Amino acid sequence: MKIIAIGRNYAAHAQELNNPIPSSPVIFLKPDTALLKDNRPFYIPDFSSDIHYELEVVLKICKEGKHIQEKFASNYYEEVGLGIDFTARDIQSIHKENGLPWELAKAFDNSAAVSNFIPKSSVTNMYELPFELKINQESRQNGNTKNMLYSFEKIIAFVSQYITLKKGDMIFTGTPEGVGQVHPGDRLEAWLEGQQLLNFEIK
Repeated sequence: MKIIAIGRNYAAHAQELNNPIPSSPVIFLKPDTALLKDNRPFYIPDFSSDIHYELEVVLKICKEGKHIQEKFASNYYEEVGLGIDFTARDIQSIHKENGLPWELAKAFDNSAAVSNFIPKSSVTNMYELPFELKINQESRQNGNTKNMLYSFEKIIAFVSQYITLKKGDMIFTGTPEGVGQVHPGDRLEAWLEGQQLLNFEIK
């Protein structure tokens, strides 16, 4: 199982971090050791003083595929959930300045908090899907999949040209604007179309 993440897939988020709008999907990977499940608490690592939350819609791949055509890509996922891509922003900034990969900032242990998954058939419209993050009951991120630069199908088709997708793989599809720092004692709650899927503490 692998975690594939899409960077800069919402224009407003790219702009808030002063990043250019990409001309093709920006891809990075997280290992299986990054996975944080079952609303277990997230412990801030001692190597960073600036851990940021990034709420994302997550797809779970349901069958193996490579060189998938976009028109068939929707057949490769049946479930959807929410995830938080925890990012060591201080480390990422240094690496970006030096043209280095992001892995130390993105792929550390427990950096991919993931909810339970629900059938995509249970949501009203995958292409106009609202999701929200609250921290300590204050709304921080409000996203909608209609604002993605690259659709779920475009992402699956693009990734599969380079990386074979396998059953159980997860794709983090990008975060909207409103990212920020987490602190010990924060409680993160997230909703997908009004259904709460995440509720856990920062320690």
